[in-house]
Amino acid sequence: MRGYFAVGVDGVSKAMNLGNLLRISHAFDASFFFTVNAQVCMADAQSDTSKAEGAIPHYRFREAAELRLPVGCRLVGVEITEDAIELPRFRHPTQAAYVFGAERMSISPEMLSRCEFVVKIPMRFSINVGMAGAIVLYDRLISLGNYPSRPVKVGGEPDETLPPPHAWGAPIMRTR
Repeated sequence: MRGYFAVGVDGVSKAMNLGNLLRISHAFDASFFFTVNAQVCMADAQSDTSKAEGAIPHYRFREAAELRLPVGCRLVGVEITEDAIELPRFRHPTQAAYVFGAERMSISPEMLSRCEFVVKIPMRFSINVGMAGAIVLYDRLISLGNYPSRPVKVGGEPDETLPPPHAWGAPIMRTR
């Protein structure tokens, strides 16, 4: 998969949720993780059993105005708003930072105003931030990860029109 992505959370106050989102970010191979206005510290995130803090960079920002992202990185807010794009209709940027709101809260208005895109998971009500992170990152994986379209037939049998999976051959040597 080309590009990179990061995951962040705005205003997290529960260590369990912080650890879950960090672990999910690590599992999906995030390039870095960030927190903005966090009310808990990484040391309290006991639910991160993958020890992601030592495996991916973590950046802390006191407020949304301090957030710094790499040049070309597009900030994507994940929030239930009236004008948010439904996740299945969203084309993920190749260079993206996804920011989630804290439990029982939304993304702060300051952070929301910095987002280039806002997406929502089409559901009846809000879910846990870790679960939302897993859904968004899985959607990114299947959208940008060079997977073929889903089979039309129930059960997962491949469509006959798809080429066979690539098999690596012997190296090709050029002669001058």
